[in-house]
Amino acid sequence: MNYFIDAFAWIFGGDTGYLDPIPVAFAQQVAYTVVSVIIAGAIATPIGWWIGHTGKGREVAVAISGAARAIPSFGLLILLTLLLGVLRKPEAAVITFVVLAIPSILAGAYAGFEAIDRRVIDAGRSMGMTERQILWRIEVPLGLSLLVGGIRSATLQVVATVTIAAYIGLGGLGQYIITGLELRRIEVIIGGAILVAALALVLDGVFAILQRLAVPRGVAAGVRQSTSSRARAPRMAAA
Repeated sequence: MNYFIDAFAWIFGGDTGYLDPIPVAFAQQVAYTVVSVIIAGAIATPIGWWIGHTGKGREVAVAISGAARAIPSFGLLILLTLLLGVLRKPEAAVITFVVLAIPSILAGAYAGFEAIDRRVIDAGRSMGMTERQILWRIEVPLGLSLLVGGIRSATLQVVATVTIAAYIGLGGLGQYIITGLELRRIEVIIGGAILVAALALVLDGVFAILQRLAVPRGVAAGVRQSTSSRARAPRMAAA
C-alpha cells in the first residue's frame, strides 16, 4: 500500500529529476498514439470497407490481421530501428505502432458492413441506388459504430504499447517505468504505470461516447423500442 502512496506522491510532487516532466511525457505518448492510429486508419478503413462491400478478400484479411497481431511489437521496433538507423527511430516506432493498430481497425471496418441486414441493402438497390450511394448512404453510416469500436480497440493497444518507445530514447510515459527499473525505484515504476492506465481509461471513455454517437438515430430508437418491448412482455405475461 505504501508503494501506491509513494507513487501518487511522486506523481503530484512534480519532481521527475532529469526525466521529462509528466505533461511533456503525456504529450509524447498521445502524439505517437494519435499519429499511428490516423495512419493505420487511413490504410485499413478503405480496405475494410472494400472487403465489406464486395465480400471479397475476407479470408486474406483475417489471415493478415491474425499474423499482424502475432508480431512481437518490441522485436519489430528493435528490428526497424536497426534497419532504418538511429536517426530514424521515430519513424521506426510509428511503423511498429501502425502495424499493431491495423488489424483492429480493419476488422471493425469490414465487420461493420457485414453486420448490416442485407434486406436494407437490397431495398436500396431496388430503389435504384448506385453502388456508390449504397456505400455512402447505407453501409458507411450503419457500419460506423463498429468502425469506431475498432479504432477504440486499436487506440488502447497503441497507447499501452507506446511505452516501449522509451527503450530507444523516444520519451513518453514509458521512460518512468524503464528508468524506475534501472534505478530500482518502485514508486516511479508504479507511478508510470498509473499514468499509462489513466490515459488509457480517459481515451476509452472518449471513444465509448463517440461509439454511441456514431449509431444512427433511427437504429438507436429501434434498439430502445425493442428493449422496452422485451422488458414489458414479462410483466404483461405475469399479469
